[in-house]
Amino acid sequence: MKRLRMRNETANNKHLMLFSGRAFPELAEEIAATLETNLVPTRALAYANSEIYVRFEESVRGCDAFVIQSHTAPVNEWIMEQLIMVDALKRASAKRITVVAPFYPYARQDKKHLGREPISARLVADLYKAAGADRIMSVDLHASQIQGFFDGPVDHLWGLPVLSDYVREHYDTSEMCVVSPDAGRVRLADMWTDELGCPLAIIHKRRDHETANTVAVHEVVGDVRGRTCILVDDMIDTAGTITQAALALQERGASKVICAATHAVFSGPAVERLNKSGMAEIIVTNTLPIRTAEPIDNLTVLSIAPLIARAINAVFRDGSVTSLFGGQAYK
Repeated sequence: MKRLRMRNETANNKHLMLFSGRAFPELAEEIAATLETNLVPTRALAYANSEIYVRFEESVRGCDAFVIQSHTAPVNEWIMEQLIMVDALKRASAKRITVVAPFYPYARQDKKHLGREPISARLVADLYKAAGADRIMSVDLHASQIQGFFDGPVDHLWGLPVLSDYVREHYDTSEMCVVSPDAGRVRLADMWTDELGCPLAIIHKRRDHETANTVAVHEVVGDVRGRTCILVDDMIDTAGTITQAALALQERGASKVICAATHAVFSGPAVERLNKSGMAEIIVTNTLPIRTAEPIDNLTVLSIAPLIARAINAVFRDGSVTSLFGGQAYK
């Protein structure tokens, strides 16, 4: 991929600086390498009582700051570290601060299902604003309404081009069927069908709201017999939804089942479930670090760094982020 030459400055003397939290520095380093710049040296540590301390070892006055943090477990610790980094930049007179959160924390708590529940995704947006963030950049938000939670610009990037390009290169799309693992992902699956020119199938399921991470699959709507089926979702957490969907497709005659998801959360029993699922390939991006106790069979990890780097370049130069996706608003 062609590197994006930044050299930290443009003709109008804007000054770009990249900062990384400790959750997944490898992704931040890859983004910086793509932009041909360096991460700002940062001293970050946790005191004995778990309080976090951050200090940047270069002047940040007047800079266009991008604070990169991947919100893997322990999520709360990395949210707090990113907030402290934003606060430090604000107090050190950074000109503009952009939070880069490839996996937006608490994104699944975007509305109230029952009385007396929080809307935690909105709370996170409020915390970023209170800390001093001017802008948020994220990849594949669980719900697009989260863009409205933040009082400022939100750059909603999509992993679909990265994932679909890989699928197109490695599979015969004329024999493929795109499958939504539940009704909530039909819009995403429909966009995949537009990308690949494939028919669409939907799996109808019912989730038990009284018990976390439990799913019951009921039926497959669409013809999947003899086809290579690709299950698409924004994330794989405990893998209950995706593996039960794969089983349903196999029982209905799919010749091969693969899945593609942007965020590899891989919590709890995910590894065991995925390895027993019989899926031919599991395709994800590296918005989150993959640090499972055991390897996952047939796992392919694609880099999201070039996409984020291009978005940072566009924001820094006051260009169009939408143009990165061919001018298409994906959701």
